[in-house]
Amino acid sequence: MTTIAIPGVQLAVIVTYFEMKQKPSAADEQSDLIFSAWDRPDLDEYRKLFRKIGDKWLWFGRLLMSDEELRSTLYNDKIEIVRIQHGENIVGFVELDFSDPGHCEIVYFGLVPEMNGKGYGRSLMAETLDRAWKDGIERVWLHTCTNDSQRAPSFYQRAGFTAYKREVDMHDDPRLTGHLPMEAGPHVPVIS
Repeated sequence: MTTIAIPGVQLAVIVTYFEMKQKPSAADEQSDLIFSAWDRPDLDEYRKLFRKIGDKWLWFGRLLMSDEELRSTLYNDKIEIVRIQHGENIVGFVELDFSDPGHCEIVYFGLVPEMNGKGYGRSLMAETLDRAWKDGIERVWLHTCTNDSQRAPSFYQRAGFTAYKREVDMHDDPRLTGHLPMEAGPHVPVIS
């Protein structure tokens, strides 16, 4: 067994990668969610929703980007963003990356905390997979990490994904860098 000391200002997470190499049968998941393309989102609106969904899980990747970097990423023709509404409220989004020919990465997939645990994830995944499996796509993949919900890996497996790789990632704690509030990710202790 190998033990590695992690400096207190950093987080170490185990990242698990999942893939699906065959389009699943169409799922009959009915819900009252509304899915629509979110072309060229306003950057402040995007960041606000990203934080509302991701603060709990210590999402920070998009928060490190300048406006120019974020605009270049989100406005790329190979990126598709789907905004999710429940009634008049925007409650989530999915970001799909088609830049690698034959592959689709589900980059971000999430709902605001008040929508979690109510069965909406299944209809969100069914819609996401329907949009991901375009003509010519041979593989859909995503990753999750130990900062995410403990239910995420089994959720992805029930959706038809198979785990294929694991890595350890180390990065500065985004709460200590000021990118996230100190109360974000309450399941991960802050060590400073």
